[in-house]
Amino acid sequence: MVRKIAFGLLWLGFTTYAFFLAPPEQPGTFELIKNLSIGQWQGINPLVIALFNLMGIWPLIYSAVVFIDGRGQKIPAWLFAIASFAVGAFALLPYLALRQPNNQFVGEKNALIKLLDSRVTGVVLTVATVILVAYGLTGGDWDSFVQQWQTNRFINVMSLDFCILCLVFPTLLGDDMARRGWKNPQLFWLIALIPLFGPLIYLSVRPPLEGVESIPKQPAVN
Repeated sequence: MVRKIAFGLLWLGFTTYAFFLAPPEQPGTFELIKNLSIGQWQGINPLVIALFNLMGIWPLIYSAVVFIDGRGQKIPAWLFAIASFAVGAFALLPYLALRQPNNQFVGEKNALIKLLDSRVTGVVLTVATVILVAYGLTGGDWDSFVQQWQTNRFINVMSLDFCILCLVFPTLLGDDMARRGWKNPQLFWLIALIPLFGPLIYLSVRPPLEGVESIPKQPAVN
């Protein structure tokens, strides 16, 4: 119950901040989002480009855990995971509040689960992230980014969204490690305390998932 309340309050606080307390929306925001989405990056700060694209990496990281975790949930995990590609933590926080602890994967892996469970997926996401981070750090203008963060709602909220996704990933990590028989508290904290790259390294090295058959119900004895 404490976990549900905590995530509920975090979602409520984030939503309230984004719509009522964040810097005002600036003219040209829609045009900025459109250009970022279609790759027309001329004149855009590389730090903003990198952050925007990393916000596409994060939903993939979470999907690699949430689709598996959702196999044992009463709520449709896939719905929250897909919505996170559009609204990030706004979609994932409700799932984290509503889900139940789940340290087993029941049944067989379908094609999607096999893809998300593959270490190759983790490696590909890691390489893409390294390229994006290097691009942003080497070519970005920090003074301009700070000014935009202080005055532009889109960039301000996107930055906060990124930080929240870094912060709450360990909530799913423990159960995912347990599903794989990987009980190592030191490794858990190492992954949990390294923002972004900790989860990526985990996806690249975690043992393959092995499903268990559901326990058949015993016939009633008359």
